[in-house]
Amino acid sequence: MLKKSLLTLAAATAAMLALASCGQGAGAGSQDKAAGTVSITHAQGTQDVPLNPAKVYTFDLGVLDTLDALDVPVSGIPQVSLPASLTAYGSPDIQNIGTMKEPDFEAISAGAPDLIISGRTAGSYAELSKIAPTIDLSISAKAPMDSFKAATASLGQIFGKEAEVAAKIAAIDTKVAATKATAPAAGTGLIVMTSGGELTAYGAGSRFGLIHDVLGVPTAAEVKAEGSHGEAISFEYIAKSNPGSLYVIDRDVAMGESKGAAEAVLNNALVKGTDAAKNSRISYLDPASWYLIGYGLNNVDAMVDAVATSVAKA
Repeated sequence: MLKKSLLTLAAATAAMLALASCGQGAGAGSQDKAAGTVSITHAQGTQDVPLNPAKVYTFDLGVLDTLDALDVPVSGIPQVSLPASLTAYGSPDIQNIGTMKEPDFEAISAGAPDLIISGRTAGSYAELSKIAPTIDLSISAKAPMDSFKAATASLGQIFGKEAEVAAKIAAIDTKVAATKATAPAAGTGLIVMTSGGELTAYGAGSRFGLIHDVLGVPTAAEVKAEGSHGEAISFEYIAKSNPGSLYVIDRDVAMGESKGAAEAVLNNALVKGTDAAKNSRISYLDPASWYLIGYGLNNVDAMVDAVATSVAKA
């Protein structure tokens, strides 16, 4: 009887150990799964994102530029006239996921992405999040470089590219510091965008505020604007501001509508009378770089170079 009881106890103990072992296995599996994600804080909250997601869709051309710089493959982008630096993503192998502002939810859902990065589609964040983990890496005009670095660091975490990101950011910081040290001596600057013959000025804190806020070019005028929109101006405004440097972005070229329109629009006596014109310091910035791409790892480097070249002319 005692022998039978001992056998029963041994069997029960073995069963309990087996159950405990199964439980530990399940726990380890959950931990492994958790270790395969990273929590990303972004413009619309916090999101757990898979590490090294295989299929990435992005509506943000700045992010696309960064992923290109980091050699991270992208599977889907919106239908857009791609700038020369990103034409490789016009391949038929890249999924069309809508437009820059209107996602094709059906196509995105059918494509089953592992990660979606919103851009100008930030207003559709909630709907996109129902399809796959979604993050909004929009850049803050109030703190462009800080938010750019934070967004880029997040991408480095997601794709295991922290070292590459750190090296590229350090190189950009060096260029920024050198440009900022010489910019004030070059005099004031005014940022103007031309579109359909109309003029709009942008100042500090604007979508193009990198020139003033980060690179230290003094403002030639106090531009009145709200959000990402600039202030509608006239040729008289430019003449009165009399900038030492004039930075011009041709939106028509960026949108593929015409070439050389900005030069024709600004070819008048009022603009020619400014110090910028007299000293050959009107810089026609790359429209795709400034208007379409914006804050990407390769592109920020190019934008800093453009301004550095301008202030070096003084």
